[in-house]
Amino acid sequence: MSQSTYILAGVHTVCYHCGEDCDGGGLVFDQKPFCCSGCQTVYELLEQSGMDCYYDLNQKPGTSRKAKYREGKYNWLDDVESAKKLLQYSDEDITIAAFNIPAIHCSSCIYLLENLYKINPAIVRAQVNFLQKEARITFKNGQISLRQVVELIARIGYEPRLNMSDLEQPATSLSNQHYYLKIGVAFFCFGNIMLLSFPEYLGIDTLSEHPMRRFFGYANFLLALPVLFYSAREFFASAYVAIRHKSLNMDIPIVLGMVVMFIRSSYDIFMQQGAGYMDTLASLTLLMLIGRLFQNKTYATLSFERDYRSYFPVSVSKITGGTEQTIALSQIKVGDKIIVRNEELIPADSTLLNGVAMIDYSFVTGESKTVPVKSGDKIYAGGKQMGSAIKLELVNDVSHSYLTQLWNDDAFKNKSELSTSTLNTKVSRYFTPAVILISLISGLYWMQADSHKALNAFTAVLIITCPCALALSAPFTLGNVIRILGKHGIYLKNTFVIEKMAKIRTIVFDKTGTLTNNKSQNINYQGTPLTNREQIYVASLTHQSSHPLSKKISTYLHSKKIEEVTSFHEMQGKGIEGMIQNGFIRAGALDFAGGVGRPDLHDSNTSTVHISIDGLYKGYYEIRNDYRTGLGELIERLKNRFDLYVLSGDNNAEKKNLEKYIQADRLLFDQQPLDKLNFIKTMQDHGHNKVMMIGDGLNDAGALRQSDIGLVISEDTNNFSPACDGIVEAGKFIQIDSLINYSRSAMRIIKISYTLSLLYNIAGIYLAVQGTMSPIVAAILMPISSITIISFSTLASYILGRAHGFAQAQTR
Repeated sequence: MSQSTYILAGVHTVCYHCGEDCDGGGLVFDQKPFCCSGCQTVYELLEQSGMDCYYDLNQKPGTSRKAKYREGKYNWLDDVESAKKLLQYSDEDITIAAFNIPAIHCSSCIYLLENLYKINPAIVRAQVNFLQKEARITFKNGQISLRQVVELIARIGYEPRLNMSDLEQPATSLSNQHYYLKIGVAFFCFGNIMLLSFPEYLGIDTLSEHPMRRFFGYANFLLALPVLFYSAREFFASAYVAIRHKSLNMDIPIVLGMVVMFIRSSYDIFMQQGAGYMDTLASLTLLMLIGRLFQNKTYATLSFERDYRSYFPVSVSKITGGTEQTIALSQIKVGDKIIVRNEELIPADSTLLNGVAMIDYSFVTGESKTVPVKSGDKIYAGGKQMGSAIKLELVNDVSHSYLTQLWNDDAFKNKSELSTSTLNTKVSRYFTPAVILISLISGLYWMQADSHKALNAFTAVLIITCPCALALSAPFTLGNVIRILGKHGIYLKNTFVIEKMAKIRTIVFDKTGTLTNNKSQNINYQGTPLTNREQIYVASLTHQSSHPLSKKISTYLHSKKIEEVTSFHEMQGKGIEGMIQNGFIRAGALDFAGGVGRPDLHDSNTSTVHISIDGLYKGYYEIRNDYRTGLGELIERLKNRFDLYVLSGDNNAEKKNLEKYIQADRLLFDQQPLDKLNFIKTMQDHGHNKVMMIGDGLNDAGALRQSDIGLVISEDTNNFSPACDGIVEAGKFIQIDSLINYSRSAMRIIKISYTLSLLYNIAGIYLAVQGTMSPIVAAILMPISSITIISFSTLASYILGRAHGFAQAQTR
């Protein structure tokens, strides 16, 4: 093993881990310089874990470990009650906790944090949300504690931000408060600098040699210091981080212009050659801060709309006065009692009121494992009941932001996601060096003729050419479209869905629950008459399932008493079974219920649910399918633009009815869940690479995940599937074509925004290089360009939303 040696004083070198200076007191280990033993320790840890490629992703990507965290700082996390406030999920085997980590800043950070399991095998997995600087870590109980997890990530340079006040109430960002303070300082200094510069503005010659002129200059210099070193600190910090990691960002030319302006102004003031440009520097900083504040507040508004005001358009069955009432998910609150059926989502942390629940937490943990829960125990949000219906009491409010986070979990990302950010990345790679080069050429060109014009040209080019507007085009447009759709009962997983939907060429429909209306009550029973007790059996069994046909029968028999069902099982594509008192009941397909060989059952023109009790076939419920209102018009609008198919798990009894809408060779019946998945895959393999699947999320989860876009139609049911890309309220089904058209319009808005941004930058450079544009004018125009693009994107998305039928938000 290599031994550490000290770096000789006077030898200049930088830390291999964090990039800080090692002058005087640094160490050399493994022929690499380190500024402190902390950085060396992190390097050794990564080397021993086989993660030395961490340093290949970015040059000197780490954070300095000179300031070590205090030993015992996180001992309070050993307190069970305090630790619970950080946990998102916990059972006998694993725990999931989320941490805010301010030090996350590059791809190396993501790599290191998401490979924590290599450092400590007790870490199951870690996921990083780069934009929110958040890490969600899953670890094994008994092998590592929450305190040890926090100490591990702190030791490698990613100390989480933990504040007890943050745990007691929803986190609120202080960044905007800092902006207000910085803007206040910049505004105060700018106003006073302008006041002291009035003699220069007015050309009062009597002050040209007066001592007060020198005093005013010095005062302006002093007033510019807090502007440069406090108000503008954010821009300098951003530029420093970029340079340290050998990259370029849009703050570098801004900082370069500020520094040149300050140095030139200081020279003029102290050499008595003029008042300088301190007023321009202060106004530039003020306008930049206002523009950045506007951008941040708009982002925050879009994020808030998505995470808290938007909601999953699924319903829950609330118990009110002894009866069930279907209400929107957003309307339930702490203390409400709800019914959750087989394969339905647990909407919030709850307590089981009776019986035993079998909860599948794969939506939360990513692992398909069913956990038994006893009466009185806590059930975490995001779990799915696998078995007979259970009664719960909510102990926490519904967190739409948490459900959104789970939905966007990497475990449910089924295909490579496109991103307009690719264009932003390519543009920004060349944008900053091109701007710096143009500004240098402009300054040098005019220097020989007029130094004042040279400075104007140099700084104006740096300031006015900003890729902000270009970078904002896609996120603001797509974010606003998602918000508008969310208010109209169409909830999309993320902005990538819009990009992919704009390229859809093939649409595949499920039949039952998608094309058909679940609320129709056209039901008849055929077969051996059922006694009252046997009808109670059927009502109790179908009450446990969320399948559309089961719900119809349950509603049809609503007057019957619901008995407890044990040994409940639901076989996809086949049916349901369970024990009620001493009777064993089955409901489902003909062969599943034991009715094979009965010729009179095969001529039905309806969907059928066959019943057997204690092994004896009884008969079947005949359910006439009522197709959704407007289905014919929707298909008519779609069929000339898309390839349409229908997949159904039922027999071909509905074939003649469906042929009115879709050609016969594109109607497939008796399709099991695996058949549906394989059909989608075959379509993609044969060139139909942009396929959208629309189903009810019950027997088609695999097909939804395999498709390029998977949409679930929701109608008074909690059948949310994490494999889907969007959820559409049943009443909005006939707007599927409008949804696709709106997605395509959104992409056109982005392209127009890109064009406007590029034209603005070209025009700005043309004017700036002539040396006639004042930096103050450039500072005014730059944020105006961003505001213009944001306003255009927002207004255009609203106008086109109305044009596509998304005019007014629905009332809930």
